[in-house]
Amino acid sequence: MPHRSRLAVLMLDLPPDLHDAGRAFWSGATGHEASPDPSDENWSSLGAFAGGFHLEVQRTGHGTPPRWHVDVETDDVDAEVARLEALGARRIADMGGFWQMKDPAGMVFDVVGVQTGEDFERHARTWP
Repeated sequence: MPHRSRLAVLMLDLPPDLHDAGRAFWSGATGHEASPDPSDENWSSLGAFAGGFHLEVQRTGHGTPPRWHVDVETDDVDAEVARLEALGARRIADMGGFWQMKDPAGMVFDVVGVQTGEDFERHARTWP
């Protein structure tokens, strides 16, 4: 059965001691105001950019390195994980509803359910 997916979010993962400065920098660099998530102090959004691609900032735990990762959003997490594994990705952790994975070069990314609504509908690709 076909499913759809797309690269949806570029996530800036920042430990607590770097979070505020990193969020302020990327807000200024992009000209997008950082909008904190009212229900979770660890998340902020810098909104959508070209092609509905979103830039988000999350506060990670102490001792984690600052890094970027992408979220692949999909309407069928299991099918997308299988498709990406066939391309050489590997599962790292079941995060309870989504998967943390690594690409063949070792870069971390997540496969998540649909998060961006209209942007997903407009930009997702259909896979056989």
